[in-house]
Amino acid sequence: MNSAKATIGIDKYKTTVTAGKNSIIVDEPEEKGGLDLGFHPQQLLAASLASCTAITLKMYTDRKEWDIGPIDVEVDIEQSEDKKETKFIRKISYQGNLDDKQKGRIEAIANACPIHKILLSQVTVETRVIA
Repeated sequence: MNSAKATIGIDKYKTTVTAGKNSIIVDEPEEKGGLDLGFHPQQLLAASLASCTAITLKMYTDRKEWDIGPIDVEVDIEQSEDKKETKFIRKISYQGNLDDKQKGRIEAIANACPIHKILLSQVTVETRVIA
């Protein structure tokens, strides 16, 4: 099971997130009352898709021994005004020379990254309050 734990103390919205032996700081921007000490939650969600896509593409292109160079993946999140629809806009860029068939594979492999699959699946959130 993949899990993470978030702990917030007295410093406004500064939150420490730990997963295994790793940790990061999550916060809200100053205009929302935070201290802007780390990613805000939506940035973290975008970063999850961006990083998973980059890693998946790197694994695939390494296995195929394609000379693709560095891979950049940028993800923007757009929400409708009523917050009922969310769109992830993913932009993938690289420096290598790929033919049209290889370019098509890049998109297909990006769409196969595990986080992409999670975002497109039926998702539920079960909440348990433990005092």
